[in-house]
Amino acid sequence: MDKGVRPEDDAFLFGERNVSDTQDKAPIQDPSKRDFIKKTTALSAAAALMAMVPPGVRSGAWAAGSDAPEKPRLSIGFIPLTDCASVVMAAVKGFDRKYGLTITPSKEASWAAVRDKLANGELDAAHVLYGLIYGVQLGIGGPKQDMAVLASLNHNGQAITLSNQLKAKGVSDGASLARLVKAEPREYAFAQTFPTGTHAMWLYYWLAAHGIDPFRDVRNIVVPPPQMVANMRVGNMDGFCVGEPWNARAIRDNIGFTAATTQAIWKDHPEKVLGTSAEFVEKYPNTARAMIAAILDASKYIDDMKHRAEVARVISAKSYVNTDYDSIVGRMHGEYDNGIGRKWSDPDYMKFYNGGSVGFPYLSDGMWFLTQHKRWGLLKAHPDYLAVARKVNRIDLYKEAAAMTGTPLPKSEMRASKLIDGVVWDGSKPAQYADSFRIKA
Repeated sequence: MDKGVRPEDDAFLFGERNVSDTQDKAPIQDPSKRDFIKKTTALSAAAALMAMVPPGVRSGAWAAGSDAPEKPRLSIGFIPLTDCASVVMAAVKGFDRKYGLTITPSKEASWAAVRDKLANGELDAAHVLYGLIYGVQLGIGGPKQDMAVLASLNHNGQAITLSNQLKAKGVSDGASLARLVKAEPREYAFAQTFPTGTHAMWLYYWLAAHGIDPFRDVRNIVVPPPQMVANMRVGNMDGFCVGEPWNARAIRDNIGFTAATTQAIWKDHPEKVLGTSAEFVEKYPNTARAMIAAILDASKYIDDMKHRAEVARVISAKSYVNTDYDSIVGRMHGEYDNGIGRKWSDPDYMKFYNGGSVGFPYLSDGMWFLTQHKRWGLLKAHPDYLAVARKVNRIDLYKEAAAMTGTPLPKSEMRASKLIDGVVWDGSKPAQYADSFRIKA
């Protein structure tokens, strides 16, 4: 397994304390009322003093005090994609040590491997597809297990790439693809990265928005992200949906073009999350909170545009994404070239922090993936959409981590968005929404 390598950074050396050392002590029997009052007063005074400490200092105290991480050394999985950057940079820049953690990024071969290693505890947490976590929660796309979304890692920054063979047939976008599929029927193959994942849902939504049934009119295959370009090169698919940098790399290798960005399907859409098992959160709540805080600090660092070239260079290394720097850096800055003559500066490029709006695990975001799982027949019956989202999305821990890092919170746990087909999703009436689409399973 290819492990990320962190440089030493003495600026972030914080003490670690194992709280189990204190848990093994026998409780004091029959304390007197006077002792109880003294202890209560002392705790109240300590809390009042801590409230007066500046947040930056307070986080260090948090890491070393009674809320210290129960498990300070963590293995966090990632797939070689640009949006793994917050996990990598949390380790490389030492944001983890600020909160009493040592994060080792663990490079994984596929989303199925990430799923399995989260389930068996080989990974403590992961950079993972939003829809994968919800699928496992309900027993689709893997054995049923209670899961947790700790934070959203990024918005935007994925795309749909079509082959040069389609370009030669006059295809340049969704509408022209639909005309070709109708005029020249054959077994068109489109790849996504995991059956319940984000890329599958963006691909299906985009195809359906242009009148193409993703199950009846074309064939779907699953391919791990780093293998997309090689599989298109040998003719295994007509198109794919994946995260960057593999769409940009397809253009650089002259095997395909960008037909649509996912931010054009849904501006500021949810994408990867910091995911783990519910069991991990139950056993290590302080660790989970500290992990969120470290990721938030890393995300803030990445979204300072003066750092983006550095971040692109770091994650381009063999230990991480393992591709050329130029395939990463352009779209990280919002500079797009679709490979067929259009170049533009996209204001809705991949964002990791965006003033604090990215990280919050909105209930409506999780619910949306459930509506699409139902739409495409992955779920046979409507779940209790809101109840599932409240169980999976750990807003309580996120809010605590946001306070530690000075990250603003939204006014609501829901948000509203208009997608490419003009339909508004706001989290209300999810069953009606799921059933409303003309093209569905």
